[in-house]
Amino acid sequence: MCANGVNTEQYKQMIDYMDDTLAVNRRWIHKMAHTVEDNGYAKTSEVMHQVQALLDDARALLADAKDAIEDDDEKLGGVTVSLV
Repeated sequence: MCANGVNTEQYKQMIDYMDDTLAVNRRWIHKMAHTVEDNGYAKTSEVMHQVQALLDDARALLADAKDAIEDDDEKLGGVTVSLV
């Protein structure tokens, strides 16, 4: 359903897709960080762990965005477009 020009269900699905993408990238960054750490690259490992933390923050913000669109949708309720 579209509300005020935004298909909120589709939008939430896109947020889920972006979250899944970040989760995969986070996993790879984690593996890469341990690979260099295990081979003596302490500073590189530290930076990669910082990247991992930033990806965690981004995923948390995406969860907040998903909650926010639901809140906004409730506030803007009343204007809907349905296929007939």
